[in-house]
Amino acid sequence: MIGTSHVPLGELYLIPNLLGETPVDTSLPPLIASLVSKISHFVVEEEKSARRFIKQLCPDRVIRDLSLSTLNEHTKSSDIDVLLSPLREGHAVGVISEAGCPGIADPGAELVRRAHESGIRVHPLVGPCSMTLALMASGFNGQRWRFLGYLPIDPTQRKESIRAMERELYASNETQIVMDTPYRNQRLLADLLDACRPETLICIASALTTHEESIQVRSARAWRDLPQNLPKMPALFLLGR
Repeated sequence: MIGTSHVPLGELYLIPNLLGETPVDTSLPPLIASLVSKISHFVVEEEKSARRFIKQLCPDRVIRDLSLSTLNEHTKSSDIDVLLSPLREGHAVGVISEAGCPGIADPGAELVRRAHESGIRVHPLVGPCSMTLALMASGFNGQRWRFLGYLPIDPTQRKESIRAMERELYASNETQIVMDTPYRNQRLLADLLDACRPETLICIASALTTHEESIQVRSARAWRDLPQNLPKMPALFLLGR
């Protein structure tokens, strides 16, 4: 009788990325580069920037020898099984998002869930997360907080969402965190100032971990008294009290 061999499952590594143009060693521990130097299969949000990031971590790696598969907002749920194939064949796989930690406000979450369903071991690695960094620096409630991502584009729905956030803030002291694309930062601030109570505190944390980092906390009333010209940089907006 001919026996069959069982190939052990590979392991999934969630590799944090930089939040902006900054040296690797200011945001990531040496373990990240060490692991990336040993992994040949990656699931990435955008191939070009992922190649550049891997080269930053491991300058001697030959990028063309690596297998990079794309997982973004356009990836179909039915394609996730294909992305898990290297793991089922015993290979380690690294997940790299465009910025910050995979699975946090990121399409990598479904891949992680499906990996657990398949009995694949998942390793989250230490790195920068813009939501927690902004919360740390805001002085707002860190025991109860909610990240709501992008607000509706429709102006009426957008302001309704802001008012709902503020109601939750005053009802439970739950810090509310939102974001938008950098070129719409100014519009988001204008909507926040239009919809929020004068005493509501607003923290704007932009370009975190970079040399252009800015973290400012003021009441809505105080923000209204200032000239409004926010930079077109990645930013988070937090409501507190």
